Amino acid sequence: MNKPPCMVWLPADHRLMGDHGHQMPFLLLGDKYARAVKVGSQAQPVMFPLADTGQISELLALVDGVMLTGSPSNVHPSHFNEDVADPSLPLDADRDLLTLALVKACVHEGIPLLGICRGFQEINVALGGTLHQRVHEVPGMMDHREPKAAPPEEQYAPSHSIRFAPGSVFQEWAGGNAETQVNSLHGQGINRLAAGLEPLAHAPDGLVEAFAVRGARTFAYAVQFHPEWRCWETPFYAAIFDAFGRACRQRMNLRLQAADLARSGASASA
Repeated sequence: MNKPPCMVWLPADHRLMGDHGHQMPFLLLGDKYARAVKVGSQAQPVMFPLADTGQISELLALVDGVMLTGSPSNVHPSHFNEDVADPSLPLDADRDLLTLALVKACVHEGIPLLGICRGFQEINVALGGTLHQRVHEVPGMMDHREPKAAPPEEQYAPSHSIRFAPGSVFQEWAGGNAETQVNSLHGQGINRLAAGLEPLAHAPDGLVEAFAVRGARTFAYAVQFHPEWRCWETPFYAAIFDAFGRACRQRMNLRLQAADLARSGASASA
């Protein structure tokens, strides 16, 4: 019997697409995120379309990790007790409903968790933190947004440095360097970091760029930048996905062992 693949759950974005006045709902997943999991983590990306919060526990039992992706949409500010600052920016209430609960379940159940950009912000909000809705308007902060008219290769090119907490796992993934260059494609950013999170990297303006979940039983990290972009071309990005994949495969082995024991027990009692 072939060993089943290591599987990572990537929640979908909910988007209306089509001509104005004739739009239809779509469930979407960016290719670059799925490809980074497949190539960088050597795991099979999976989606559960229309999954709801009541199914989280049973669906987590089927997978070996969760990656919360970036998205054109923002976390709705009502989740951190603010009004919408810019109504022109996209929101995704359906994704919020699932992912904010999913974060808490992953932490509680010890499921490997990687958050990227929106996913980074989702973890912070789910655990009680807040966000700047427009970082570029905060005094002393940089403009972290990408040049919208530029081709993707320019948008995802290194934009600014980040400095690591000394001795952190991110410094290890960066080859022991104290800092490195990353891309930057976000308008929102962390205002107040949730109490359950430990900052592990900062931008030059002090914005948190990476954190760990304190006391996590397994891999539980998130980044504001986008390491999924051609992760195999950048050693630092590749190291993040490699470590995530190893944590997911470790969970898979434990999950399969538990399943084998359950089957053995059932056979013995039959």
